[in-house]
Amino acid sequence: MDSKMIDRINTLHHKAQSVGLTEEEKIEQAKLRKEYIATIKMNLRNQLDNIDIKEADGTIVNLGEKYGRKKTH
Repeated sequence: MDSKMIDRINTLHHKAQSVGLTEEEKIEQAKLRKEYIATIKMNLRNQLDNIDIKEADGTIVNLGEKYGRKKTH
């Protein structure tokens, strides 16, 4: 998601608060929000998949490998 898309989301939000949106703008806003949320979820999942945890017995476990999101090396 680039800054132009975020700016467009913000522009539509401010317009919705002040004068309201047309049906086309409402559809565009919903599409952009859905894409934004998907991007945030993907970024968070990638970060979580790269976390290593040291267990009490000294072994290191990768969360992505443990929960099936990341392939082993």
